[in-house]
Amino acid sequence: MTDLPVIVGIDAGTTAVKATVLTTDGRQLSTARESVRVAHPRRDRAEQSMHEVWQAVAATVRAALADAGEIEVAVVGVTGQGDGAWLLDEHHDPVGPAVLWLDGRAADRVRTWEADGRAELLRRTTGSVLFPGALPVLLEELEAGDPGLLARARHQANCKDWIRLRLTGVLETDSSEASRTYLDVATGEYSLELVERLGHQRFVHLLPPIARAWAHRPLRSEAAAELGLPAGIPVVTGLVDTAAAGVGLAIADPGQSYAIIGTTAFLGTVHASAADRRTDAGITIATGLDGAVLECLAPMSGTPNLEWARTVAGRASASWHEIEAEARTVGPGAGGVLYLPYGAESGERAPFSDVHASAGWLGLSTATTAAQLLRAVYEGLALSLRECREALAVKGNIRLCGGAAASSLLCQVLADVTGCTIERATADELGARGVGAVGLAALASSPDVAGAAARLLGELDVFEPDPAAAAFHDRQYATFLAIRDSVRPHWPELRTLRQAPASHTDNEQEPHDG
Repeated sequence: MTDLPVIVGIDAGTTAVKATVLTTDGRQLSTARESVRVAHPRRDRAEQSMHEVWQAVAATVRAALADAGEIEVAVVGVTGQGDGAWLLDEHHDPVGPAVLWLDGRAADRVRTWEADGRAELLRRTTGSVLFPGALPVLLEELEAGDPGLLARARHQANCKDWIRLRLTGVLETDSSEASRTYLDVATGEYSLELVERLGHQRFVHLLPPIARAWAHRPLRSEAAAELGLPAGIPVVTGLVDTAAAGVGLAIADPGQSYAIIGTTAFLGTVHASAADRRTDAGITIATGLDGAVLECLAPMSGTPNLEWARTVAGRASASWHEIEAEARTVGPGAGGVLYLPYGAESGERAPFSDVHASAGWLGLSTATTAAQLLRAVYEGLALSLRECREALAVKGNIRLCGGAAASSLLCQVLADVTGCTIERATADELGARGVGAVGLAALASSPDVAGAAARLLGELDVFEPDPAAAAFHDRQYATFLAIRDSVRPHWPELRTLRQAPASHTDNEQEPHDG
């Protein structure tokens, strides 16, 4: 039992929902996790049942509360995966499965928008590059492919908005989530001019109202009974997961930077205003805090590369401890093997945008070992993050979280390859801590999100770059870029070959004497 009131933070990721119970001084009392399925009805599609997401929320909250013991819950915060299309009818029921951020069905339409100038129009207003999982292009693609679905849709609710709707009965979003739709990040409001110039007036009715991240609504009695919480406690609007992680890492001041290595990667830096952005290739997220924005690059190059490489290297049954031990037997440079970490089916979105991007090992020979293949993947992720660091002109320390941050090998490789000091959060569940800090701030008469986040952060592990390896990694990085750029013109044809049906000659019988 604790004498302090507690915060419940809900973090609904792409493949798992987690609920965490924290005291107001940052102690983690319990966490529960429930996997959620991602359906791939076609190779280029990624969908999820909204009802299954809600069921996972209910299950994890009940389990976390049971593990925490006798407690008094003061506030609930929610975060979750962003982008995609989570469409609801007039009764707030799903019109179909959620189309997720990693869905690739709109890839051809992205190329059309890039050619006709609409992608640039969107970037100038929202501060973000276009990719297939972004709502504006995805709405057009869904309308063309399933017009009945769009005809039934009356509301758009991203993942955490859908969960909060079930908790409170009120559909609202925040500026971080809205930044990836039609938001003018300089004003923090939806841009009707952008909507008109895209010819998307017919979609305006879908957009939810924007509320402050710390604004709150009471938990409705039906949801309270389902989750085992007291009715009426405040549920804050929350933030998209990447922004919530930054709050959880206590990143608030202009110039501070943080990274996430999870299903995708992420590097973000805080600016006082949208006018301070450094690149045209990133994502800009309005924080709702005095005009400040996060300028982010979010490569698709995350942990799926490691998971796939483990299988390809014949180590599917090995633990990550065993994988790291094997990779550590190989020195920096992986014996001359380079890995291009572009394995996502929907291509790459940062620090360059290319829907055709594909992964691959280079520099192989018959002497190449599995350990070298594995080490090269760790270094490939770090090389991609270094490219992002240079594009954003990030200097100084980088705070790190995400599932792959548990790897001390990856943390050290990141430090060595990027040349930055890596500060790894020792606390778990940074997204939940971030919205927990927002919830804690909401309880105060004058919300102070940064102060609340500092109270919840905990200690940091520090990984310093090896100065003796700097020259080597500079050379490696230059080679990585040169090879990647030389291969890149051939990616479209490689993707075409990959998607082509098997040749009829594959099944022809061998000739025989006759």
